[in-house]
Amino acid sequence: MGEPDFPTPPPVIQAAANALRAGRTHYADQNGLWELRGALAERLPARHGAAWGADDVVMTHGATAALAAVVLAMIGPGDRVVIPEPAYSLYADLVVLAGGTVDYVPLGRDLHWDLDALATALPGAAMMIFSNPSNPTGIVHREQELEALGDLLDGSDTLVVSDEAYHRLVYPGGQFVSALMVDSLQGRTVYVQTFSKTYAMTGWRVGYLAGPRKVVDAAAHVHRTLNGSLNTAVQYAALAALALPDSVVDGMVDTYRERRDLVIARLSDVPGLRLVAPEGAFYAFLRYDVDVSSEAVARELAERKVIVRAGAEYGPSGEGCIRISFAAANEDLRVGLDRIIRHLGLPRS
Repeated sequence: MGEPDFPTPPPVIQAAANALRAGRTHYADQNGLWELRGALAERLPARHGAAWGADDVVMTHGATAALAAVVLAMIGPGDRVVIPEPAYSLYADLVVLAGGTVDYVPLGRDLHWDLDALATALPGAAMMIFSNPSNPTGIVHREQELEALGDLLDGSDTLVVSDEAYHRLVYPGGQFVSALMVDSLQGRTVYVQTFSKTYAMTGWRVGYLAGPRKVVDAAAHVHRTLNGSLNTAVQYAALAALALPDSVVDGMVDTYRERRDLVIARLSDVPGLRLVAPEGAFYAFLRYDVDVSSEAVARELAERKVIVRAGAEYGPSGEGCIRISFAAANEDLRVGLDRIIRHLGLPRS
């Protein structure tokens, strides 16, 4: 699962309980609590022309609802959306739901963007969607890549949707830069974020988006039409999460890093397997040489009590790969990785 295996920090739980006991059990503002949106606006990277304010932020039912709101608000029949892939499958699903056309652009061999391929695909596109750090590859897109994207889009009306759900989960070898920090992308970027991964709050369903006011207002209209206002008490819990010391998140990241190193050590140099070292998130995208579909491999591994995701779920070039989540205990990882290697018929290293 793409889910932290840590419990939600106790102060967050206590804040929700306090809110309930204080009678904060009625509808919140349709766009989210003013104080929460204001606190989030203060944390956004500076932009040219105007400071971020609460009205530039909309609280959503997780990042999934934020993505749905912006795609359904801005994409219609005939609109083409560029998605570098392998990519989180929800992106393409939402584009199809909105009546748009998905234009998949395969990544390079190192799982970073193929800028030449993007240069061919982007002209005339209504939108480009990506995650950074990436689900499912674990790649962290470099500042130079983001700047190059901005240069490719210069003079166009293409909207950029940057899903940065894993922004705090970055390891040595990866340097995270938000799309909002890149001058050439300012004014066209919709920033999508969630409390789920950073604070181990997946079940709380607290996400948000920020970006150009016209887009934010349109997405807010879609969100309140489809979803209504976000749970009031969990928004107070989110405020408590923002007040947590950095050490709480850093401790979780250190554990993920240890697990990531375990995965790299176990899978590197195994004949027939190819792993690009994850730089962020908690996924390893493993390519194998066995002539079996990724769906079949995932199904057969499940029968051996090892759960992975089929690479084909993430786009055409994901075939021949599986996604491993290392949000799991070290011993479970060791057992699972050994079973994967044995099942694929490869010699143990």
